[in-house]
Amino acid sequence: MIEPGTPLFDLATLGKTVPGTFLKRPNRFVAIAAVHGRHERIHVADTGRLEEILTPGRPLLLLKNRPGMKTTYTLLAAKMAEGWVLINTRLHAPVARRAVELGVLGFVPESVKSEVRFGQSRFDYLADDTFVELKGCSLVQRNRCRFPNAPTQRGVKHLKELMKARKEGFRALLLVMALRPCACFEPHPERDETFRRTFFEALKNGVGFKGFHIKIEGGRVRYDGPLALCL
Repeated sequence: MIEPGTPLFDLATLGKTVPGTFLKRPNRFVAIAAVHGRHERIHVADTGRLEEILTPGRPLLLLKNRPGMKTTYTLLAAKMAEGWVLINTRLHAPVARRAVELGVLGFVPESVKSEVRFGQSRFDYLADDTFVELKGCSLVQRNRCRFPNAPTQRGVKHLKELMKARKEGFRALLLVMALRPCACFEPHPERDETFRRTFFEALKNGVGFKGFHIKIEGGRVRYDGPLALCL
């Protein structure tokens, strides 16, 4: 259905981007970067550890913030050996929605709704009769994409709600978007045992899994093939 290289999001729609160099990260939400010879405060939307990515000297792609904000720029991507890696979590939803519309779930839905309430949660999408929860994965270890990179009570809650939706007769699916190249996906074996255990419980109870890779090329976020589950 969807071919590698298919555009999913045009970064130019966000505005003019500028290069920067990562220096340090005082807290989860703020980084300090060198931009045009000045040290600037950068908003970091991804609150994960990002220990492989945000290292001193790392080239960054930044977006200028509007006046009055506490930070001057927002972090969009970082340049790794494999190329630019999208690490702005606010862009995950529109990127993945386009992939869903184009058939990344294995079918082309007639309708896709975002932020759909179910029980005590909001799922990212409702594609026809399928509830879909999206997780972006930036951590790669031993050539495996691993999630989460820090404990996530919210992630566990979503898995439980997906199981509940399945029991009530809906189709339910966890969609993982790999932000970096890797051989396959697995729940992290160490960083959140509750999430790992609940992930496999969800699969046993009929919750589906789909995964896909993305890359940044030519100023656009593009589909880069399916992501398999590690055996």
